Amino acid sequence: MLLKTLITTTVCLCFLCLTSLPAQNRYDVVITEMMSDPSPQIGLPNFEWIEIRNTSSAAINIQNWRVGDASGVSGTLPNFLLQPDSIAIICGTSALSSMQAFGRTFAVTSFPSLDNDGDLIFLRSNTGITIHAVEYNKSWFNNAVKSDGGWTLEMIDPKNPCSGSSNWKASIDPRGGTPGTKNSVDGINKDVALPVLLRAFATDSVTVVLNFEEPLDSLSAATASNYSFSDGVGQAGSAICVAQLFNTVQLKLSTPLQRNKVYTVTATGVKDCAGNTIGAFNTAKLGLSSFADSNDVVINEILFNPKADGTDYVELYNRSSKIINLKDLFIANRSSTGIISNLKQLSIANIAFFPGEYLVLSEDEQLVKKQYTAKNLSAFINLSSMPSFPDDKGNVVLVNYTGAVVDELAYDEKWHFALISNAEGISLERIDPNTKTQNKDNWHSAAKDAGYGTPSYQNSQFRVDLQVKGDITTTPEVFSPDNDGTDDFLTITYRFPETGYTMNITVFDAAGRVVKSLQRNAICSQSGSFRWDGLNDKFQQLPVGPYIIFTEVFNLTGKVKRFKNQVVLARKF
Repeated sequence: MLLKTLITTTVCLCFLCLTSLPAQNRYDVVITEMMSDPSPQIGLPNFEWIEIRNTSSAAINIQNWRVGDASGVSGTLPNFLLQPDSIAIICGTSALSSMQAFGRTFAVTSFPSLDNDGDLIFLRSNTGITIHAVEYNKSWFNNAVKSDGGWTLEMIDPKNPCSGSSNWKASIDPRGGTPGTKNSVDGINKDVALPVLLRAFATDSVTVVLNFEEPLDSLSAATASNYSFSDGVGQAGSAICVAQLFNTVQLKLSTPLQRNKVYTVTATGVKDCAGNTIGAFNTAKLGLSSFADSNDVVINEILFNPKADGTDYVELYNRSSKIINLKDLFIANRSSTGIISNLKQLSIANIAFFPGEYLVLSEDEQLVKKQYTAKNLSAFINLSSMPSFPDDKGNVVLVNYTGAVVDELAYDEKWHFALISNAEGISLERIDPNTKTQNKDNWHSAAKDAGYGTPSYQNSQFRVDLQVKGDITTTPEVFSPDNDGTDDFLTITYRFPETGYTMNITVFDAAGRVVKSLQRNAICSQSGSFRWDGLNDKFQQLPVGPYIIFTEVFNLTGKVKRFKNQVVLARKF
């Protein structure tokens, strides 16, 4: 009887051990590998799956845990004790038999479909706690071949679960991944980066949402006194750190925000999940957003003929005094029949676009940043796909959520500087944001000195003041300086509404060389003309062919404008 009692007691105590395991905390178990695009197959089964690892010092029962993404959650995991530092594979029921060959595998019903281009995948405990979440995208592979399918993304350091792309790499295992075993890129990769406040958005006059670059320590993030506002608004009244990623904080204000006013929010004392406290990058602008009307936002730069290993991009500029919500804007094309099509929403989240700011749209911001100088790293938006931009000519349309056109451009490769023989990788830049968009004279090839593109900052061809009103014309288009009495010289005619302008006229040949300095600091009246007889600066005949007449007009107040006219020099033989 005593023995039976001892056995019963022991069994009960063991049962209590199993049912009284320490409560699970965030990052006790982490997602360490993901196969989001198994095709084309490299060496692993053609199924999607994730790998998890117990990073704590205690065994954890994963019974009734679930895997989820933005579209929903899976069925529950079985009763199983995941030992410290042990690994398990989670997949859909159809993949179970194939994945079991690689290690301990659990199949769940409704396993989420992992998007190839990017997704938010999370692991949730039986009590509803988000244990770990990863929001990946295709750029994390940093390898065009591997991002096309068949390779996994692997976590480098499981002890650093919050650092995003800096702690993930494409697998280097010849099979394409390492399910059930230590990752091929495994190593020490401590999080020493301070948290960064990326942006703020006011959803209404008393509610503000802050977005940080990485997941935060939920205790410090939910401390309302860590957030203060400018212009008399003061400290936040309350703060909530939002799951799944815990990189978003919702604040409630005691003093309402006023419309048409830009405020600043400052975060202090906020820590990331590694314990690093926020430093210098702790402020963001915010304000109540307004509706985007025609020309409030304009198309400011476009790369439609990228390098062979590059990608298209479109830069927008907010020329209005409004704060615009990017969620309300779409980029699109017109079809051959003129119908607006291929609509792409700029953001599914609320993001404020402030007056005087630039925004760059592309399918791969990292590639754009790699090939061009980006002076504002936060001025980029990744779209899963862009509208079509042919290399020769095409169009781009910006519309608001009502379908009204905000701005539109029909571009042509012929708008590039005439002496550029190959425009691949060279963007077209808007010269003056206050001049009409559909005006070829308001566009110019980006300067060589600027790397042939200026995504995220002021264009290399921007002019501070292009208020010169007037025009330059050249006649005839084809002239023949052979003294036969017909079209023996070129006439360059100017007309301006006021006097006080000075003019320089330079002639370039097809190779971009200066062949004639026709006028230097010539004082102009309101109208007049200059002539060119087809001779160079040494009074020698020039060969037949195309030439560019480059005219610069300016005055002492700083007004300036440049004109380019193409002519052809011919002779009778």
